Amino acid sequence: MKKYLFLFFTLSVCTVFSQNIKIPVDTTVVTSHTLTIKNQLISYLATTGTQPVWNENGEPIATLFYTYYERTKTDKKNRPLIFSFNGGPGSASVWMHIAYTGPKVLNIDEEGYPTQPYGVKDNPNSILDVADIVYVNPVNTAYSRMIADKEGKLPKRETFFGINADIKYLAEWMTTFLSRANRWESPKYIIGESYGGTRVMGLANALQNQQWMYLNGVIMVSPADYKLYSTNQPIYSALNLPYFTAAAWYHKALPADLQNKDLLDILPQVEDYAINKLIPALAKGGFISEQEKQDVAETISYYSGLTKTSILQNNLNVSTSFFWKDLLRHKTGQTIGRLDSRYLGIDKTEAGDSPDYNAELTSWMHSFTPAINYYIREHLNFKTDLKYNMFGDVHPWDNRNDNTREGLRQAMAQNPYLKVLIQSGYYDGATTYFGAKYTMHQVDPSGKMKDRFTFKGYRSGHMMYLRQEDLKSANEDIRAFILSTSYQGKAAKY
Repeated sequence: MKKYLFLFFTLSVCTVFSQNIKIPVDTTVVTSHTLTIKNQLISYLATTGTQPVWNENGEPIATLFYTYYERTKTDKKNRPLIFSFNGGPGSASVWMHIAYTGPKVLNIDEEGYPTQPYGVKDNPNSILDVADIVYVNPVNTAYSRMIADKEGKLPKRETFFGINADIKYLAEWMTTFLSRANRWESPKYIIGESYGGTRVMGLANALQNQQWMYLNGVIMVSPADYKLYSTNQPIYSALNLPYFTAAAWYHKALPADLQNKDLLDILPQVEDYAINKLIPALAKGGFISEQEKQDVAETISYYSGLTKTSILQNNLNVSTSFFWKDLLRHKTGQTIGRLDSRYLGIDKTEAGDSPDYNAELTSWMHSFTPAINYYIREHLNFKTDLKYNMFGDVHPWDNRNDNTREGLRQAMAQNPYLKVLIQSGYYDGATTYFGAKYTMHQVDPSGKMKDRFTFKGYRSGHMMYLRQEDLKSANEDIRAFILSTSYQGKAAKY
């Protein structure tokens, strides 16, 4: 009898603890905190939870996990509100959340490398003194998930996973959030990193023309412009050269006369060569004269640290992946990072055209993953058994009909308040700083709004804020941008 009672008890316990893992569709957890910024004690609330995405029938088809930081005892009417996105597509909004603008940052060293014990600490550089922030996680990232209908069927993936689908449902979600938080009167900003750059260019237009939400500013951090990536050679190839120079300079791989100069004294001449000489040369393809081909190879070698032979073997068209593999091949035999070329990797063999892995991303996952899981549970008190997706399944991703660049131009033209800040790291080999400048140059072909764009470069990579010096200066640049675009009492007119 005791045997059967024990078996019954065991089965009962298993039933209790074997529930399906689900995320609440609509819930919030609120905690209160303090932080010192610029020698001033800041009190704030952190609201962490989920908010639904609805279909045309008002039924929940997904729920988005978010964290909302709101400074207390402030006038919400005049206090800026920033919606923050990371990229991927498929990335959680974790990177900027606990390493850049938020109230906490990772336990890492001054250059951004992981240290133990893992965790977070106060961020005295946070912009929470001048703006409230909402970190939004798109579907399938972090704890955000699709919701099955009454029959257990999930919505179609194309509802969420594509440039235009992503923009549409996020704009609608943001509108709901704004109403719930009673923030319609606040000056509004959006910030996006990497693919988030494409996302916020599109959102600027969708929010304005579909949701009637007007913005004060758009901030693009290491932006990925898919219009640029779909640009055929020779433009895309030539735009990589200034990045090659920066990365080679960092690794002391340039000729002595360049290496002995400061990086910012070198880059303008490389940019000039890339636009005015390299693009026309590459445009000639296989019909370039032998003499010009030799001259161009010599110059690329001079500015990149690669050998003239390897450049000629690539027909002057050196890919970034080859550069990451080849720059130090004959020096240390190591590879350099993709998103941040300060990082070093070790491949199985020194031969090959591309690295075995991304040295920088493995380093970042090393420190970010334990930190965000700990922080959400122990500091924000949001607890679930659901897996936190640093990167979620969002593929296939529909890149068709990308009009985001034009969308930003249209939003700016219609809204005299709207200005743009672009931030890039010189050592970013995935979304290069000169590629970001090219995007900035192409948004408004008329040139009539160019004074409303600001570009800031930093001596680090894709996540420039991981380097302590750049964490401080990049946040200061955002803070200055916000303060300069708070138009209290000034009419929006040309």
